[in-house]
Amino acid sequence: MKHQFGPSRFAPRLISAFLVTSMLAGPAFAQRPRNDGTAPPPPPVPTQSSDPVAQIVTGATTGVVRAVVVRGTERLEPETVRSYINLSIGERYDRDRLDQAVKALYASELFADATIRDDNGTLIVEVKENPVINRIIIEGAKRVKEEKIREEIRLAPRQIFTRSKARADVGRILELYRRSGRFAASIEPKIVQLEQNRVDVVFEIQEGPKSKVRQINILGNEQFSEKEIRSSMATKQARTWRFFTSNDTYDPDRLAYDAQKLRQFYLTEGYADFRVVSTVAELTPDKKDFIVTYVLDEGQRYKFGKVELDSQIRDIKPKEFQSLIQIKAGDWYNAQKIEDTVEGLTETAGLLGYAFADVRPQFDRDKDKREMNVTFTIGEAPRVYVERIQINGNTITLDNVIRREFRLAEGDAFNSIKVRRTSDRLKGLGYFQEKLEIEQKPGTSPDKVILEANVQEKPTGELQVSAGYSSIERFILSLSIRQRNFRGRGQELRASANLSSFSRSIEAGFTEPYLFGRNLALGFDVFRRDFRSFNQIGTTRNTTYTQVSTGFQVRTGFSITEFWAASLRYGLSREEIGLDEATFYTPDPVTGVPECDPLLAGRYLCEAVGKRTISSIGYSILFNNLNNSLRPSAGQRFSFSQDLAGIPIGIKYLRTRVNYDWFHALFGSGFILNVGGEAGYITGYGGYDILLTDRFFLGQPQMRGFNIRGVGPRVLRKPFDASGNVIEDRQFWTDDALGGRAYYLARMEVQIPLGSAVTELGLRPSLFTDVGAVWNVETPETLCLNGPTTNYPECAPYNGSSSGFREEFLGNSAKPRLSVGIGVNWNSPFGPFRFDLAKALLTVPGDNPQLFQFNVGTQF
Repeated sequence: MKHQFGPSRFAPRLISAFLVTSMLAGPAFAQRPRNDGTAPPPPPVPTQSSDPVAQIVTGATTGVVRAVVVRGTERLEPETVRSYINLSIGERYDRDRLDQAVKALYASELFADATIRDDNGTLIVEVKENPVINRIIIEGAKRVKEEKIREEIRLAPRQIFTRSKARADVGRILELYRRSGRFAASIEPKIVQLEQNRVDVVFEIQEGPKSKVRQINILGNEQFSEKEIRSSMATKQARTWRFFTSNDTYDPDRLAYDAQKLRQFYLTEGYADFRVVSTVAELTPDKKDFIVTYVLDEGQRYKFGKVELDSQIRDIKPKEFQSLIQIKAGDWYNAQKIEDTVEGLTETAGLLGYAFADVRPQFDRDKDKREMNVTFTIGEAPRVYVERIQINGNTITLDNVIRREFRLAEGDAFNSIKVRRTSDRLKGLGYFQEKLEIEQKPGTSPDKVILEANVQEKPTGELQVSAGYSSIERFILSLSIRQRNFRGRGQELRASANLSSFSRSIEAGFTEPYLFGRNLALGFDVFRRDFRSFNQIGTTRNTTYTQVSTGFQVRTGFSITEFWAASLRYGLSREEIGLDEATFYTPDPVTGVPECDPLLAGRYLCEAVGKRTISSIGYSILFNNLNNSLRPSAGQRFSFSQDLAGIPIGIKYLRTRVNYDWFHALFGSGFILNVGGEAGYITGYGGYDILLTDRFFLGQPQMRGFNIRGVGPRVLRKPFDASGNVIEDRQFWTDDALGGRAYYLARMEVQIPLGSAVTELGLRPSLFTDVGAVWNVETPETLCLNGPTTNYPECAPYNGSSSGFREEFLGNSAKPRLSVGIGVNWNSPFGPFRFDLAKALLTVPGDNPQLFQFNVGTQF
């Protein structure tokens, strides 16, 4: 049977009821059938009496203890019971003494019921032991994970069950639900009686809906509207469009945080005397939501008066460092400027080696003039040196892998800039937690500091098996394995295989970032790629040529300065370009040997058919000061690279590319701006021309708003209708992209934060605009074949065919193409997704815009 404790939402009433029940009558719980269908015996019915003690103590009221007889024990020894009542043979007792003995038995929490009966000096102690817990069962938990609930429960199997512990567990579980915004939650604890005085403890949970903040009232505001004030708060009013955020749920801790946000808002606007008089949260009559009211006292608005610097450190001269203070007399008082100045002065002192410099602003308020005079005082501190670098928490990563990222060594003068750079480099490895900081602790003397890195390792191995569909490659099957911290040495080992409707590839690679312990990286890659290019006839894609590449690349890299680096590489590959003979070949009229037919394939494609060797050397110059290589929010990245093919064999060309990205956090609230661009140029030498397969192409996914290879030079083959007129509907055209020798692409993108709930789902929405072009290709010889009716005199009949077409060469222009749109990155359990909705605003004739694109499981 389940025995009911009582509804948890009436906690005060519940506690008092428990005390009366346990002291007077033992358990008085509701009955529920056990698993075997039988019912436990009913609880004992207390004897009615006007004197509570008479219910548990019977017999004479005074006497001498002749014997103490204990009955009802199962697991406990009788001597244990005697030790609690503290009555020995030969001692005198009275009614009060027996009453205290009974209370001591209950206070031990070992017994569900206890009585003492006096039989002419023989004290008969009858007890009923509390049951032993068999298991803890949680029912009804859906919105809060069961693991989190069990962390709050102190009762455990094989422990003795007590009502007080159960009440405490109920309170902790309720508090857990309140912290998640569910104030309507109720918990009904019950027990199921088992054999051998054992019980199952069941917590039946009614979670209820989340309590929202229906309305936020602001009282006392005169200078700012309620809308302006609410916009500075973390808590938002519940509205239907806020389904992606949890900031509209009621949270007492968030209300306290909002009081600080309000103070921060007013202090940055000059109201130095501002205070929050009171914060009241009222439950609505339907007990579903809360109405929150803030009462404010704005006070008077102040301006800055005198702003001075006082330094007790000899290396920091007030006159020389006064320029670091960006506050000017006459400006409106702003507490954020005070904090920024303190941070800047502290950082400057740290840069000079004073790790523990104490910078304090001293305020002198002139209420008559409404001015705030500020003196920044830099307290005396010794120059500090690094005594020891301590690393904790790394169980897989070797110490030297972490230490080589430190920009300071033991014995160096302390430098706060280098400490921050070390933190950025460690986070950029991707081996540890995102919020990794280097702690600065006092050393064995005032002029020494200990740098301590407390790391939390996260998985660095990646195994991905995905199948999907993309608007670029249609069906996709991908298998990849990658270990970014191989053997804990920081080495990278990877292998991958991809299969789609238009490509197949298998690749493997290895990188050693610090060869022989030196700042020299060495790596290699081997690959085989089978690519099937296609043209488009309307929405249908037809394979045009196949490109099979097999080869390897060896690369090395080294640092020039902290942020500049260089790399060298050599690659050798063998390529074969082929066409389907049944589709694009016709017999030579003289020899009868099948040859590529320009009428069927186009002259530019026939020129690319064949085998060739690519032997190239290249280099790159790189700059990178991003604060995080994986998810940057600040810094820049630049690269300039050139590859020279034909050394010593193979086709000959020089390819040049440049890339740049700049990241900046906006508004301090999760918005991240990315401005970037890239450009490239390729030219042949030694009599070699640039073939189709070596040119640059532009379209999705690099330039959103256009189809794959949808920008740049192309040949459009337009058929004639039955009347001999050109069909101007694009779905009937054959679209062959030719690429170009030069291209440029610029982009601006803003990542939009939508709350922690969306972030946990792996969703990262953004707004973007792309500008670019690809051009500079020689005009190919276009073909024309008459239809049944000749409307174009320049077209000559071809082999007496009854069908016809006309080819047009378009898009060979450096004019910018422009698109704007919105996109979403989603790191789903099935692989990475990218959705883009983009509108092409600027095009040139021949371009192929596309409004919506999505990709799954691959990177391009």
